[in-house]
Amino acid sequence: MPESPAPGVGIEEASFRLYSIQGVSTSTAGFAGPTLVGPAGDSSGVLTGMVDFEREYGGGGELTFADGSRLPNFMWHGARAFFANGGRRLHVARARRKDDRRPEAADLAGALEQLELLPEIAIVAAPGSTFRPPQSQQPGARAWVVANVQALLAHVEKMQSRVAVVDSADAQSPEDVRDMRAPLDSVRGALYYPWVRVTDPVCGLELHVPPSGFVAGIHARVDASRGVHATPGNEALALATGLERHLTIVEQEALTQAGINCLRVNEQRGVLIWSTRTLSSASEWKYVNVRRLLIFLEHSIDRGIEWAVFEPNAEPLWHNVCRVIQDFLYAQWRAGALQGATPDEAYFVRCDRTTMTQNDIDNGRLVCLVGVAALRPAEFVIFRIGRWTAEGNA
Repeated sequence: MPESPAPGVGIEEASFRLYSIQGVSTSTAGFAGPTLVGPAGDSSGVLTGMVDFEREYGGGGELTFADGSRLPNFMWHGARAFFANGGRRLHVARARRKDDRRPEAADLAGALEQLELLPEIAIVAAPGSTFRPPQSQQPGARAWVVANVQALLAHVEKMQSRVAVVDSADAQSPEDVRDMRAPLDSVRGALYYPWVRVTDPVCGLELHVPPSGFVAGIHARVDASRGVHATPGNEALALATGLERHLTIVEQEALTQAGINCLRVNEQRGVLIWSTRTLSSASEWKYVNVRRLLIFLEHSIDRGIEWAVFEPNAEPLWHNVCRVIQDFLYAQWRAGALQGATPDEAYFVRCDRTTMTQNDIDNGRLVCLVGVAALRPAEFVIFRIGRWTAEGNA
């Protein structure tokens, strides 16, 4: 209480902290792979356009390695596709071998380690890592591709807060891509097929490039326009002029059921993403947007309640934690991210003696249980149509 020398009204300042949870970024991407130039031991910082990319990592010219082999500059094409499709923030980790040969899985894993220190990254890809080596007809080629994919998936499983956009290999048949997909199982990875045809602005010729740059950009575009809960399915790929292979309806259905996301050509709209499934064998994590929504909620809540650390672990803290999380989830429900006609149908939050034992409390563990009802995409839109006559219903 302030002391006043004379009778009257005294005023003092006080702090009334109202905690809230702010949603984390979901659209920043991280790409790993070989480039013309650039730092090989660290990411150069966030890139916001192709001018930034070319300043740090060079243009779109072919990559030449010590053994004389050449490789299209898929990282440059991936970044170009990312920004053209709505991406705004990109981190790049250059993969490079000491002997200046084409990077392999271990080199890719090393580049991905550089991205671990950048918490804002939510989407990762390795454009060009599935481009098969010259001995593509030999049995070891598939293992080489799968090893690179496994390095990418291992990264997102380790980080927990990211998803991986996985490319099929180039020139694959539907049977080939099913074989490639068979050993893969990840709740944070999604595989896209086939490769995309573009016009190379460097030489003016047509070129097939991996779809990951396009998909990562579309994720960013959809996040900005509709939210992370929305599916990127039925979205058009900017810059795409066609596909490396056109699929029949039968082929597409079989691949979708196998958890492979197909691209298709629509005469009016161009190339579209036509399925959005993860590589998970668990049915609850079948859809990419559901996985990304849960990552967003988990990561946002984790950051948003850091203030609770070292607070007295008792009923007042439990009540405040519940209120803050409920307020955040209510805002997500109002934005259309959760299903349910009422908040009670959309989510629940519990933090009390039903979620904690006395041993938890004595050892400083606050345990909060959160459940949400995530939206799933309408993959199969069915119309039941029958013939009706006025005479027959008179």
